[in-house]
Parts: sequence; C-alpha cells; structure tokens
Amino acid sequence: MFSKKANEVFQKVINDYHIINTVDQEFDNKYDRNTHLIEYLLYRKSWIDTVQWHYEDIIRDPNIDPVAALTLKRQIDASNQDRTDMVEYIDSYFLEKYKDVNVKDNATINTESPAWVVDRLSILALKVFHMEEEASRQDASESHKVACQKKLDILLEQRIDLSTALDQLLEDISTGEKYMKVYKQMKMYNDDELNPVLRSRK
Repeated sequence: MFSKKANEVFQKVINDYHIINTVDQEFDNKYDRNTHLIEYLLYRKSWIDTVQWHYEDIIRDPNIDPVAALTLKRQIDASNQDRTDMVEYIDSYFLEKYKDVNVKDNATINTESPAWVVDRLSILALKVFHMEEEASRQDASESHKVACQKKLDILLEQRIDLSTALDQLLEDISTGEKYMKVYKQMKMYNDDELNPVLRSRK
C-alpha cells in the first residue's frame, strides 16, 4: 500500500533530522530522483515539514530577538512556499501515473487531491513523534505523561484512518471510480503583481 511506503519515508526523515537536530543542518536526500522518484519527493516534502515544525517552536520563544524573529518569519514564509510546491510535484506524479486510466461516467472527485492527504500524513508523523517524546519524558509529571499518551493514542488511530483513506482514494483513482483535478496554487502574497504592498515597491 502506498501509505505504508509514505509513512516509512516520513519516519526515516524525522529520525535522520534528529541525529543532528538543528534547523541549520544540510539537507541530504536519501533517495535518487531518477530511480526512486516518489520516495525522493516524499523525503523532500517531509524534510521541509520537519524543519518548519522546529522553526515554529523557535519563533514562539517569548524572548526571541525581534530581528531574529523577522528573519525566521521570512524563512517560514519560504518554507510554506516550498511545502506547497512539493504538494504540486507529488500530485503531478500521481497525474502522470494514472493518466491512462479510463474514468467512468459516474466517477466523482475527492474534496482534496492525493498529495494534500500526503501532506496531512507528513504533519501527523511529526505530531506522533513529538507526542511520543512527551509521553515518555523523564522530567515530566505522571499526569503530563498520561495526558500525552491519551493524545498519542488518538494520533495513532488518526494515522490508521488517514492512511486507509489515502489508499482507498488511490485505488478508486486507479479504477476510474474517482478522478483527479488539481488546481495549481493561487497564492497571492508572494507575487509581486498580486500583493499590493510588493507591487507598490517595484
């Protein structure tokens, strides 16, 4: 099943990141784009999400230097753009994979594309990892660990449900029961022509 592969890649990324555990570390994709394209894309996607997770931790420091916070905000903005780009690359992979499927006359469209489900699974992998840390943290109170374990149980159940839904969606697309229709990003705030503040400074 595709979700099993995706979840395994996400776990590998999170483990690889935490070897050094800093947002400034060099990115090294463990998969070759030419021979393992989808794994390559999944690894890159998850790495972006993992770094951004830690950006979000850092920027919430109440004592952060304002100049550093602004720099970090720019990095988060760039990361969000990269995240959206990767979703589109993954959807392009699926579009190519299923391009020859005969779509049935009564086929329906899903509320979100496969890659946006992949995006949710990637974030969920990070939630699971960090909630596991909290549920077993030695310096935490017993009540804290119990509360986090309950949350972890829900996250694990959610991952099963979301993985099942993704696999079913891909199966339906492969048999023509559903079809993909991807809308390219319509973000306006990064565009010099569409953001009035950026346009006024040209």
